Amino acid sequence: MRSFGQHQPLNRQSERYAREGIDLSPSTLADQVGACTAVLKPLHGLIETHVLAAERLHGDDTTVPILAKGKTDTGRIWTYVRDDRPFGGTSPPAALYYASRDRRQEHPERHLKTFTGILQADAYGGYNPLFKAERHCGPPTQALCWSHSRRKFFVLADIATNAKRGKNATPISPMALEAVRRIDALFEIERDINGLAASERLARRQKDSRRLVEDLEAWMRAERTRLSRSAPVADRSTTC
Repeated sequence: MRSFGQHQPLNRQSERYAREGIDLSPSTLADQVGACTAVLKPLHGLIETHVLAAERLHGDDTTVPILAKGKTDTGRIWTYVRDDRPFGGTSPPAALYYASRDRRQEHPERHLKTFTGILQADAYGGYNPLFKAERHCGPPTQALCWSHSRRKFFVLADIATNAKRGKNATPISPMALEAVRRIDALFEIERDINGLAASERLARRQKDSRRLVEDLEAWMRAERTRLSRSAPVADRSTTC
């Protein structure tokens, strides 16, 4: 609890116990953590099997500080989420976590070595080998993420946060504001069809979302021609 719930290092826990007259060395505490890990490993294996059996996965990673000798390394927590509820599925949602000391592409390659469903993730290049046609078990289907594209525009359109930065604020971009508005219109449709059958979702997307996406592309291409290459929003529009 103190290690993972309160982020208290084992040496500090050992010192705290010592002040209360209890002799527990950091190595003993580390052995206990290892024993707990061994006990929980079968449960992690069951979660792993359930998540990786999904037809579709959402993948992402985030940084985490890892203590090393004389320094702190930037490690990664890799997360793969199975949640079929938005698609009318009944399987229990679950999240699968892996940890690594770096962000090398070998990690997602190992995590998803047999996955061939639909993978939704950001544009991190480490996923690219998974989508090669010559992959031993065949490539998964790539589904890009609107939220990641929106986030890049939102940074340039967040008036409230920018106001707090004072003199260091990034100028609010009218193009970014409009891009966020257009993407939010797509999100509103997705909220409406959340949980419906695939045929119903497809029909609604063809009826309403397709036109919005085509209009967004045409508008963005036109706006892109008017932008300086150095404009902050130019990189966002290229990514999207």
